[in-house]
Amino acid sequence: MALRSITVSELLDVVDTGETRFKDETHLWAYKQLSGRADNLICAVLVLEAVVVVKTVMHNFTLEG
Repeated sequence: MALRSITVSELLDVVDTGETRFKDETHLWAYKQLSGRADNLICAVLVLEAVVVVKTVMHNFTLEG
């Protein structure tokens, strides 16, 4: 997150209020364009288990078909 200059509050905003797309029943992407940022979509890759695990955070994300 530090390399991508994404704050904890920005990450929580993406996870809480962003759009989602499921890869399968336990893996999904949460993504959102954040105002004030010049880099495309911010995306968090999530795993739904007993808890929600953030596997990685990306910027300049492009949503595919």
